[in-house]
Amino acid sequence: MSEPATEHSEENVEYRVAHLRDRLAAEELGELGGRAEVRAGAVVVTGTVPSAQCRETVLRTVREELAGLAVHTDVVVADNATPDHAEELP
Repeated sequence: MSEPATEHSEENVEYRVAHLRDRLAAEELGELGGRAEVRAGAVVVTGTVPSAQCRETVLRTVREELAGLAVHTDVVVADNATPDHAEELP
């Protein structure tokens, strides 16, 4: 007896998301602070990256790995600005 098409499709999505996580961690990015998970039939990618260039690389990788899937991204660039005043410690 064969599996229903929806189960196979869900497994395929999970496999593709796992492959995306591996690529983000292993390639030049070494990006481990992000998350990619399947929610309500779509893939949600979230996280904070150190630069706009890194964000663009993450988004490009997401597009390559998850082409054809519904994807929502919320990847933001960390505020690395130098403080304009000294921090007051109690």
